Amino acid sequence: MDERKRESMVSYLRRRMSEFGIEPDDLAKSIALDQRRQREACYRNASGETWDGKGEIPRWLQQAISAGQSFEHFSVNGTAAQVVRKRGGVDWRNDPFAGTRLAGDLRGLAS
Repeated sequence: MDERKRESMVSYLRRRMSEFGIEPDDLAKSIALDQRRQREACYRNASGETWDGKGEIPRWLQQAISAGQSFEHFSVNGTAAQVVRKRGGVDWRNDPFAGTRLAGDLRGLAS
């Protein structure tokens, strides 16, 4: 991006921030919070939804696994194998109900 376009964009952003009452500190706090959330996430999908590997498996991850996708596919920084072992070591790859509605219902019972 050339300098003129950059300055034009910066000017536009400053004007819009002023219109909405957004201060540079507000942006810095928001960015820091987003970065913290991303560091804490163990799994992330293409839509940006995340899960930290604690508690109940979110519906988006349950559906993907039931459809045959692996935990490792959604892993952030290779953390999938560690979290799966912590959750009891159940190997869902051999699930006879994979891909059915029943698969999602049974996963909550085994945890």
